[in-house]
Amino acid sequence: MSDAEPAVDPRGADLSKDDTVLRVEDLQKSFGALVATDHATFEVECGTITGLIGPNGAGKSTIFNLVSGFYEPEGGRVEVNGTDVTGMEPYEVAEHGLIRTFQTPRKLEGMTVREAMLVGPRKQPGESFVKLFTSPGEVGESESRNLAEAERILEEFEIDHLATQPATQISGGQMKLVELARAMLAEPEILLLDEPAAGVNPTLQNQLVEQIRRLNEQGTTFLLIEHDMDFVMQLADPVIVLDQGSVLMEGPPQRVQSDTRVIDAYLGGGA
Repeated sequence: MSDAEPAVDPRGADLSKDDTVLRVEDLQKSFGALVATDHATFEVECGTITGLIGPNGAGKSTIFNLVSGFYEPEGGRVEVNGTDVTGMEPYEVAEHGLIRTFQTPRKLEGMTVREAMLVGPRKQPGESFVKLFTSPGEVGESESRNLAEAERILEEFEIDHLATQPATQISGGQMKLVELARAMLAEPEILLLDEPAAGVNPTLQNQLVEQIRRLNEQGTTFLLIEHDMDFVMQLADPVIVLDQGSVLMEGPPQRVQSDTRVIDAYLGGGA
């Protein structure tokens, strides 16, 4: 990325990016009288780690749910690599390359960590009841490839020693690492991280930072929401600030931290 700051409307997001992997345009969502997302518009550039921050109630989680297909928007659109995915089911959005994690990782009952990893890959032929009978060889080859890839990724994340542990018996921080590793099996075009540092001890937080940086250097694009500002500011550039469901500003971490509008929003504004 260039050190020069882009020409950007200081009241909103930078919409002049050259290589956009995610475009959110005029996104709207209300819950009764509560306006959760108010014409939110922003872009995520390919190859970045983009932070999405804002005070409680700013609309961060709602936007994640809208973008990933868990909520249906009342207006606006979402594009992944130029494809309109607005209103698609989560699995359909995932098939277009947008994968997400959750603030509280879903522990899969009755599975080891290795088995939980194998839930990650997209478009597995074994998911088709017909192919289980008509193409057992293809199913077997796919499962073998996925297993080898899962083992490789667990080793890269330095958590291969957890492979045979029950997924419900590892720590919350370890589960965050497993969920990040599992998401990489889906080969995401963009990976949305929902509060990756929440409830994680400092040692595992450092591991998460190292892994996210490593994956980004290898080409993975990230959009993350996180309340831990130190975690966000050491990873993300640019940072997009939400307030009351709209984009307040976007910029590099240093500028965002010193902007009086951002300080006002966090200290007394859009709760």
